Amino acid sequence: MNLPAEHPLNTGATGASLLVLNMRGHRTSPLPVWFMRQAGRSLPEYRKLREGIAMLDSCLTPELVVEITLQPVRRHGVDAAIFFSDIVIPLKLAGLDVDIKPGVGPVLENPVRTKEAADALRLIDGDAFAPITTAVGMLVKELASTPLIGFGGAPFTLASYLIEGGPSKELPHSREMMRNQPELWAQILNWCADITAQFISAQVVAGASALQVFDSWAGRLSPDEYETFAKPYSERLFSQLALLVDKDGVPVPRVHFGVGTESLLESMHEVGATVMGIDSNTDLERASALFTNKVPLQGNISTELLTANWETLAEHIDEVIASGLNAPGHVVNLGHGVPPETDPDVLTRITEYIHRTTT
Repeated sequence: MNLPAEHPLNTGATGASLLVLNMRGHRTSPLPVWFMRQAGRSLPEYRKLREGIAMLDSCLTPELVVEITLQPVRRHGVDAAIFFSDIVIPLKLAGLDVDIKPGVGPVLENPVRTKEAADALRLIDGDAFAPITTAVGMLVKELASTPLIGFGGAPFTLASYLIEGGPSKELPHSREMMRNQPELWAQILNWCADITAQFISAQVVAGASALQVFDSWAGRLSPDEYETFAKPYSERLFSQLALLVDKDGVPVPRVHFGVGTESLLESMHEVGATVMGIDSNTDLERASALFTNKVPLQGNISTELLTANWETLAEHIDEVIASGLNAPGHVVNLGHGVPPETDPDVLTRITEYIHRTTT
């Protein structure tokens, strides 16, 4: 699917940005930096804005989405904005009864565990994306040459919420279905792949210049389990996202990220990712070698060191930058989302430090 003529990648607004260049394998000086979960709980202005407003409501109110997405860009001077939303928003847009409870996470009143429930699942009606596309359009105008990253959840992670009914470390219902009802498992994950493709594509067509797929729970799987129960459906998702190309036929950068996935990295790349997000448990030099130093990387400052003294943190940042030198592009980020207790001034200082030391 060719992006519209007015898309930032087609007008030249973001195609030469630090983020897009590195994601397309062209290393820059300075390196780009942004932070997963940069828009959110670590910012006092976010907490004030969200007072009395439910998470789902804030994700579907364009004016709130725009303000929350822009807050960290203004404060930290990062090189990208990431669209403020949640990976379960596609479930909501598809008509499911999902809520996001404070301190718990996504919760479904009626988990999908039967053939009858799966047969009732429908793709998202195009009109339902209006709050998403409106917000993206507003953001692109505000951001100008700063790229917006669209995102969604990988089918395995989204399905785990759908089947478990909420966050679960052991994923008992999902594991039972994988083993004992493989056809039902495939039906549900194919649907998750398709609605997430709809969700991310809507963001990109409306103006996002890159996309990231989060597979938050993939690290719970062994390599063999990932190959059988997750990879085919992520391939289905990424094959649809790969159709998003600019006027020159160059694909929109596609980042794939999971936590605790070192043993899965090669498989996660094979699904169709063009950039690999790396968590803090994996050395970037080692990760780059897995891909014969041909794949741009994103990561991987340890969130555990965000509360360390500055000398310790700066030394760690230097190590991260040095370990990523073999990759054709490097987007500096954390190895996980920003913890809510993080001092925002530390993130600003990290951004300034990276810009200064990689120039």
